[in-house]
Amino acid sequence: MSNEEIIQKIKQLKEKHDVVILAHNYQIPEVQDIADFLGDSLGLSIEASKTKAKIILFCGVKFMAETAAIICPDKTVLMPDENAGCPMANMITVRQLREMKKLYPKAKVVCYVNSTAAVKAESDICCTSANAIKVVNSIPKEDQIIFIPDKSLGDYVSKQTGREMILWNGYCPTHHRILAQNIINMKAKYPNAKVMVHPECTADVIELADVVLSTGGMIKYAKESPDKEFIVGTEIGLLYTLSKQNPDKKFYPATKLSDCPNMKLNTLEKILWSLEDMVYKVTVPEDIRVKAWNAIDKMLKISQ
Repeated sequence: MSNEEIIQKIKQLKEKHDVVILAHNYQIPEVQDIADFLGDSLGLSIEASKTKAKIILFCGVKFMAETAAIICPDKTVLMPDENAGCPMANMITVRQLREMKKLYPKAKVVCYVNSTAAVKAESDICCTSANAIKVVNSIPKEDQIIFIPDKSLGDYVSKQTGREMILWNGYCPTHHRILAQNIINMKAKYPNAKVMVHPECTADVIELADVVLSTGGMIKYAKESPDKEFIVGTEIGLLYTLSKQNPDKKFYPATKLSDCPNMKLNTLEKILWSLEDMVYKVTVPEDIRVKAWNAIDKMLKISQ
């Protein structure tokens, strides 16, 4: 079956079952193209909260689909490949977080959305890379902050806000494959290019950047900037969107090794199978969902 035939069948099933397709910026090009909404974690969370569709098909990784299920308990949430997980989200467990909270009983827990629903349920407020600074600034200065699970994002936010934070030792393997030497090499090759990097990168990479932005922030910056060349320090799937929206500009990956295999598990065929068989359903136990929703809702109220 050709891609055109698959796309036609997907469109028919979408209409039949009242489906909205949400896709993260790191998806493969054909999945990005079939999406109703394309964005970063914050943008997709907001779209999930607004949608009137009965079914949300989430093309990303599991924590994103879980977040949609937390926000929309009255809707069916599907993901095309149930094995699309997030290594960072698996770097902290509920037991580990509870132990940390015992060590710092008065601290507020700021939880990056790259985490499981159960970990969100143990947290005070969630954040994304787009709003982490705003979220941390919303917490009274006298309060201690535990920031989980991303130490790189936490370190960046700490420096930007001047807040000392207790950081968990989690990280994104994909962003940590972007090295400072990669940026140095690319700047030598393209001296006129602006360097955009994601705050999940290591501190030495961030220091070499012109701007530090979420994927949604990078898309906005590239569109509005008068510059014509950009070195992009994030997962390479974003370059498709950047190039598509800015055909007159050039985008270079900081390294081609910054490829997330989990994000690339979703395909057009799997989307079709998901809609044909109504798989794979993502559910969150109600007691966990309610607690996790409180943390996400606080974030959304700050961001919207």
